[in-house]
Amino acid sequence: MARDRSPAALVGAATDDAFEITFDGRPVTALPGQSVAAALWAAGILAWRRTRVGGRPRGAFCGIGQCYDCLATVNGRPNRRACLLPARPGDTVTTQEGHGHAELGV
Repeated sequence: MARDRSPAALVGAATDDAFEITFDGRPVTALPGQSVAAALWAAGILAWRRTRVGGRPRGAFCGIGQCYDCLATVNGRPNRRACLLPARPGDTVTTQEGHGHAELGV
């Protein structure tokens, strides 16, 4: 059935080899050209940030970098917009808590 195939398979697209990134220490498969958010979504991960007030989960919302809900800590750098950031082999993504600058004590 068509809904059991990926969009790439439906259009017959040939992709380069998949690679691995990690999210909170667990491996996630990514494809060349995918954003960090797309790779996380494809792995069933819908939230990778918690709000400053209340610790509510956040992930991709607008998908075009306008809402900032998709902020993540990538390779130790906080506040990276996961929906705009291309996934690269070996990237390390961690759940961002609050504003991402806890070490500053602000």
